[in-house]
Amino acid sequence: MTARPRTARWLIPVLLLVAWLGVGGTLGPYAGKLGEVATNEQVAFLPQDAESTRVVEAQKAFRQDDALPAIVVWTVPEGKITSAQQAAATRVLTLLNGTAPVAGQVSPALPAADGGALRGVVPLRADLEDRLGDVIEDLRDAAGQVTGTTVHVAGPAATQADLKKAFAGIDGILLAVALGVVLVILLLVYRSLLLPLVIIVGAVFALGLACAIVYVLADRDVVRVDGQIQGILSILVIGAATDYALLLTARFREELAVRGERSAAAWAALRRSVGAIIASAGTVALGLLALLLSDLATNRALGPVGAIGIACAVLSTLTFLPAVLVLLGRAAYWPGKVERSTDAADAGRGIWRRIAALVDRAPRRVWTSTLVLLAAGAALFPTLDSRGIPLEEIFVNDAPSVAAQRALGEHFPGGSGNPAVVIADARRTDEVVRVVRQTPGVASAAPVTATGGGEPLVVDGRVRIDATLKDAPDGDAAKLTVERLRSALHQVPEVDALVGGYTAQQYDTQATAARDRALIVPVVLAVILMILFVLLRSVVMPLLLVATVGLNYLATLGVAALVFQGLLGFGGTDASVPLYGFVFLVALGVDYNIFLMTRVREETVRHGTRQGVVRGLTATGGVITSAGVVLAATFAALVVVPLAFLAQLAFIVAFGVLLDTLVVRSLLVPALTRDIGPAVWWPSALWRAERRTPDRSDTAKAAVSTRASR
Repeated sequence: MTARPRTARWLIPVLLLVAWLGVGGTLGPYAGKLGEVATNEQVAFLPQDAESTRVVEAQKAFRQDDALPAIVVWTVPEGKITSAQQAAATRVLTLLNGTAPVAGQVSPALPAADGGALRGVVPLRADLEDRLGDVIEDLRDAAGQVTGTTVHVAGPAATQADLKKAFAGIDGILLAVALGVVLVILLLVYRSLLLPLVIIVGAVFALGLACAIVYVLADRDVVRVDGQIQGILSILVIGAATDYALLLTARFREELAVRGERSAAAWAALRRSVGAIIASAGTVALGLLALLLSDLATNRALGPVGAIGIACAVLSTLTFLPAVLVLLGRAAYWPGKVERSTDAADAGRGIWRRIAALVDRAPRRVWTSTLVLLAAGAALFPTLDSRGIPLEEIFVNDAPSVAAQRALGEHFPGGSGNPAVVIADARRTDEVVRVVRQTPGVASAAPVTATGGGEPLVVDGRVRIDATLKDAPDGDAAKLTVERLRSALHQVPEVDALVGGYTAQQYDTQATAARDRALIVPVVLAVILMILFVLLRSVVMPLLLVATVGLNYLATLGVAALVFQGLLGFGGTDASVPLYGFVFLVALGVDYNIFLMTRVREETVRHGTRQGVVRGLTATGGVITSAGVVLAATFAALVVVPLAFLAQLAFIVAFGVLLDTLVVRSLLVPALTRDIGPAVWWPSALWRAERRTPDRSDTAKAAVSTRASR
């Protein structure tokens, strides 16, 4: 009768291991294939119902919309452009007409008002995709034939080429950096050779499964993926899978020390960790899914993709990892040893025992000092400028398209290369052009023609008018001009005018991001509170946890404002950064507090709130801190992608996670819990039981345990 259960104890882990090896072998390659279904075209991620998005749709009726404009700029080191240089530049542009990459009529070389530069617009085919970078290089080489000049290529085509280059090889580089950092940290934490490799393999299996699911969905246009989401998915899965694995393996070691038998230890560790892991994963996944309420396509895309990644991380942690731990037993921790113990929670020594003693001895002093520290950081939060990243700062390094845009802006109106696009009724073309030209902030305006001259091109009774703005297209002044344009044109009767283009897109994105924060932040907080209410069976404790991680979020953004604008010289942050930071920091911050407080509650049932805090913090301090360091390090790996948005997000999440792990979870929350006492569990059965049996005799312990488990 005992053979069958004993066989099952070994057979189930072996079958799970074989299944995951099959997943890894079959689906693992998909971790490097997401780029095949990713798009980096910014028009695909505009606000769904914004006026600028409707302009993009309206532009599709015009033939010129089939092209990506590349703006060739010739400058001279000093002096003026000569007539011979202008003639040579025009010849170069003329020779491009009719060539394979060119989609329309190439403009002649036009001089700047200051005489120090020339520019010409080359409409390139929009379907060049991976060849776009080579085409831009060929265009730059051809334009370099004009002697005595320096050549730059700006415009949407050049920017898109640089974006493709920035994301080239992102799968391999980012994955290698993240896994390398995690492996080093795990080796230092465990001082074991085998277990870190097991955890890494489990994370890679989870990532392969997640990427395969996302690949299939993106290939069928169910979800949309770009390079940024691709990078965030990799980091999120690796970080989450490692965090959950750290929690489970630490509990397995405790149980193995007490029970000795590996199967019983694995089952006990899984049973006592699964609630915290699933609740923690649920806060992150549901927080990400709340992004589906956003009107920004980038946010809506990240929501389901990130939730899929979290689900795969949990599945790997709760199936692959226990199976391997059962098969390896004590060998998983070699060359370290698992010492026998009679109390799993009594294993904590060293610094965490001392920290727990400090919290127990002076809780009020601890939480007031940490609260002051966090409040000081939060006071800087209003200084964070999230009105968008200037064009010249999109790339961390000085990308060619950025240098070209800078050269273009030095000699031509600030909006050159990125005009405001007006779509209006063709019957009122002259009136619309007059209104546009008279709008303050507009340098020039003209309707688009069929061949670069003659009558305006009319499609379905509509015309397109391109308005060059005086100011840089990414600046506040240009956005004010777009506001004035819309206000003036919307007052013209029977014109039905729409104003779009790059500046309008930035303006609409900024406004939409602000609306999204006002909607999504309360939803995420409500979801997290509901999960905590159910998990902790308390009202006070969930409110306390959410308030502390919210303060951590504000303090992190305050410090980020100081670093970005004061030390790194960023002109602003991406409009989506505060919302992304909120979802990740609040959800992940609650994660670590869930790990802590579920253990504190477990210990409180047997020993009371005071000892519950001490024993829970001592038992989990090391593993949760290790998890925080791992997650911070994996998000920091995003800086290998030379984009300001990902660099800013990497800093905010990495710094915020460390602040939460080292200050909020280690000091503030335990000290507040210790100072408030049993009332933190109100109105649960645990609170009622503690009021009735505060002495904690053996009989009382049994009574409390019985009541609290109801």
